[in-house]
Amino acid sequence: MNRALKILLIIIIVIIVLPSLTGKQYLYKAVYHNFANIDDYTIFDNDTVFAGSEIPWALSLQYGKVKIPDDLDQYLERLQSVALLVVQNREILAEKYWQGYSDSSLSGSFSMAKSITGLLIGAALHEGKIGSVNDAVAKYLPEFANGEKAKVKIADLLTMSSGSNWDESYANPLSVTTELYYGNDVRKTATSVNIITTPGTLHRYKSGDTQLLGLIVEKATGKTMSQYASEKLWQPLGAEYPALWSTDHPGGSEKAYCCFNSNARDFARLGQLMLDSGKINGAAVIDSAYFTASVTPNMIKDESGTPCNYYGYQWWIIPGRPDIFYARGILGQYIICIPKKNMVIVRLGEKRDEKINNVPQEVSRLIAWGESL
Repeated sequence: MNRALKILLIIIIVIIVLPSLTGKQYLYKAVYHNFANIDDYTIFDNDTVFAGSEIPWALSLQYGKVKIPDDLDQYLERLQSVALLVVQNREILAEKYWQGYSDSSLSGSFSMAKSITGLLIGAALHEGKIGSVNDAVAKYLPEFANGEKAKVKIADLLTMSSGSNWDESYANPLSVTTELYYGNDVRKTATSVNIITTPGTLHRYKSGDTQLLGLIVEKATGKTMSQYASEKLWQPLGAEYPALWSTDHPGGSEKAYCCFNSNARDFARLGQLMLDSGKINGAAVIDSAYFTASVTPNMIKDESGTPCNYYGYQWWIIPGRPDIFYARGILGQYIICIPKKNMVIVRLGEKRDEKINNVPQEVSRLIAWGESL
């Protein structure tokens, strides 16, 4: 018994001391919080994405009359949904909230933020702050000036084909993804990768690629991601409420790959922007060619050796249905765009179902319901 207690004590001491010895103090926060949650903005520092003059959503004449089918409603409840919103023809057709959430409640976007970051890259291209998607990353980030890193282009980051050794592991507390989430220096973490595959030849989902895009936006525009998002997206879109974008430390960099916090109604404005081909009131935020590339399968071979028919520039695409594209977050956050119905569906929640053909099952069910309306 004494031997077992001694071993247990040693293990506890190692757990307590190891983060300090290895310089990975973020592990304390990672172990304490254990799993990511949709309200994690409360444990991080945040920058504000300011709203301007609100442009209220109109309510459809059918608002309050469109009923969520019982089986879909129960399914979404099992997945611990907190919000569901359907916008059609620029009018709110239906919405529902759970767990005390409302149309003004903040909720984490997780990787939907990647799509927002993609839009900001497009905005910087449109106004000439970034020369081309074929620019070398090294033009903006000196950490990529030498060796194989010098071969990486912005387009490679947009298509998740940088060729880096980024470890997209969510369960491993020692992975760079965990460090990026809980750590306090996203620049150091994101730029410390090595290039192990020829850039542009292998699609592999990596949060680190998007974080690099965020750093490029900062360098190219001279503004924080939050400032630029306020200027190019949130204010022109007429968002009702300010959003929060979590940062690595006070006055630091936004976590560009995740952690944009808003509500269903304001998230839907981003979907409407994409339905409008990247324009707000007829004015282009992103160029037409960039919009098309964002929602067109990049067809770079993935790890299965199959051309990627489900990802463009930071936006997901339905395989076999390239007319439907969406933003998605790991806990089931979605902005789904169905152009032929002029429809945006936003779902926010705490759980995601299994994927079939790389599409979460609830996305397919929401699309089927939307197309039936």
